[in-house]
Amino acid sequence: MDRITKRPIPVLSAIDSLGVGLTVHASRAPLTTLLNHVYTLYLFTKSDIKTVLIPVTCFGVAAAHDPHLVNAIHAAVWLWMHILQADVSNQTLSPEEDKQNKPYRPLPAGRIILRDAVILRWALVPVCCLYSLWYSREVFCASVIFSALVILYNEVEGHSSHWTVRNGLNALGYAAFETGTTLVANNDRSLFDRTGIVALSYSVTIIATTIHTQDFQDVEGDTSIGRRTLAITHPEFARLITPVLLVAWSFLSWYVWELGWLTKMGFVLLAGVAGVRIFCLRSEPHDKITYHYWYNTWLSIAHMLPGYYRFYYS
Repeated sequence: MDRITKRPIPVLSAIDSLGVGLTVHASRAPLTTLLNHVYTLYLFTKSDIKTVLIPVTCFGVAAAHDPHLVNAIHAAVWLWMHILQADVSNQTLSPEEDKQNKPYRPLPAGRIILRDAVILRWALVPVCCLYSLWYSREVFCASVIFSALVILYNEVEGHSSHWTVRNGLNALGYAAFETGTTLVANNDRSLFDRTGIVALSYSVTIIATTIHTQDFQDVEGDTSIGRRTLAITHPEFARLITPVLLVAWSFLSWYVWELGWLTKMGFVLLAGVAGVRIFCLRSEPHDKITYHYWYNTWLSIAHMLPGYYRFYYS
């Protein structure tokens, strides 16, 4: 059939363009169209599946005082929707950068045009908030705070500010969606117990003091666009202090979560390997491996330690 020539309604256009551009072909199977849409949404969040979705979902289940398998699935969906909101926001602001670094993403791959991605970005704010309200007022508040932090980080360019602002916004963002994920994973979606509060405080402080590990691999690109990360402003200090912090947090975990000796030594050893790699192996390929595998494995285990404590001591 011929293409539809009428100007599409903007929101419908954004939804349609997720998989197939701005026009609809009557001959396209509905299932194929749906799968295209889903795959495009996945591509927006692909880089955060291993580094955010999995560890934070594990954290939410571990920190919840009365979790349930079905609730864990709900928590993962809630978290993924908010990751999607943040990622679409970020990627609409730097499509040219993604053409070189991550050409598989929907904008450089031509799966959606910029105008429609922007519409999708702002449509996700009320969608996420209303979806959160369905669970509880507390989950709704976490969603609203997270949405505001995304605006501060991306649209207000907090990510390009001083590294203390950047790290602080990162930590607060984690606090918001870890709060929401934990509440959704819990049968009572309105409160935390003492262990949950300690777990959240522990996680946020770790993120605030170590999240700059992700910046070592991006020094060249961040420098070219004027970002002031710790890895750029204080490169030698950053390489030195990060291993110290990783090992220090690992030792503190002995006390906070009352770890057994085998768990203690394994956790500290993992931090030590990550720290040695950060200090000694300073090329971009090595930094990518250190962040994506060693640091994120360490962080994922740190996120699951509240579950260890609940299993053995609650």
